[in-house]
Amino acid sequence: MNQTASHPPPQPAPQPAPQPAPAPPQRFVAEFLDAFNRRTFLLVIGVLLIQAGFVLSYVGAFHDPSPHRVPIAVLAPAQISAHLVSELNAIGGQPLYATAVPDQAAGETLLRQGSTSGLLIINPTGTTDTLLVAGGGGAATATAVQDVIAQAEAAQHRHATVTDAVPAQPGDARGLSGFYLVVGWLVGGYLVAALLGIATRPRPATTRRAIIRLIVLVPYAICSGLAGAIIVGPVLGALTGHLLAISALGALIVYCAAVVTMGFQVLLGTLGVGLTLILFVVLGNPSAGGAYPAPLLPAFWRAISPALPNGAGVQALRHIVYFGSYDITGNLIVIAAYIVTAITVAIAGTSLLARRAAKGKPAAAVL
Repeated sequence: MNQTASHPPPQPAPQPAPQPAPAPPQRFVAEFLDAFNRRTFLLVIGVLLIQAGFVLSYVGAFHDPSPHRVPIAVLAPAQISAHLVSELNAIGGQPLYATAVPDQAAGETLLRQGSTSGLLIINPTGTTDTLLVAGGGGAATATAVQDVIAQAEAAQHRHATVTDAVPAQPGDARGLSGFYLVVGWLVGGYLVAALLGIATRPRPATTRRAIIRLIVLVPYAICSGLAGAIIVGPVLGALTGHLLAISALGALIVYCAAVVTMGFQVLLGTLGVGLTLILFVVLGNPSAGGAYPAPLLPAFWRAISPALPNGAGVQALRHIVYFGSYDITGNLIVIAAYIVTAITVAIAGTSLLARRAAKGKPAAAVL
């Protein structure tokens, strides 16, 4: 019996999947507005303002450096000393603040303590005088003093030989190592606080959590201060000696930046990091006395320099390395004041937020 081979019925050809209809323009606009909402818009505007402030602050501070009342000591015969001091102080723009000293030993003591940036010694029997400067206090300041004195001397047909009595260490080109060390410490401080806020939450949930976070920042600050001192000292040979003193100062600076950042975060949440950048980067770095020490900066940056942790830290570090740690108490008080204030804000603000949260009020009510 012949059997016809059976074949499966033909299958219909697969149809292409239907393509979604293009979204109407109204839907695109709605999605755009949802993605770029008011909060995002304000964040972008905030970044733009910080960027503009950065440019304004740095260029404003550095575009036209000129000395203003740079302290110098003058040793001259008694009969001309007062007149010479008056002439130096009357130079247009007041680049110098001259005071008379009774003898060379007194003037050199002021110079080695960092209380003056130069010592002009007048030669009563000739036309060649001597100018002692302290390059370790900032090469730009020493150069500015030399230039002003050279012009003043030339007007009297005199000449001054220059000696750097407190030179910068061989590895500390133009005295900038201390500035960059302080900047590195500050960056580490506010970054660790910001990252802790991102990893957990910007505002600690309870007062106990805030205290724990403050305690956790202590060993980090100690290790960071020691690491910076080792790098600039034994490793690079930029700032040799004073390892323990530099480490201790570094720990204070790092902890200061960290707790200030935490305090801002308690007040403003993640936006608090923006205030940290304004304080330490936009305002602090150009006024700290790095490339141009405070006496060479315009009035605004010159005024805020000693009141910010950046300037106080750089000044203290230079005095530790070059001026026997003389007169750093005021700088340490400034840094300590920021620490105490920030800790108070962080703890009190967290406590207030926790109480408001318990009552069902929004966290923003603290602002």
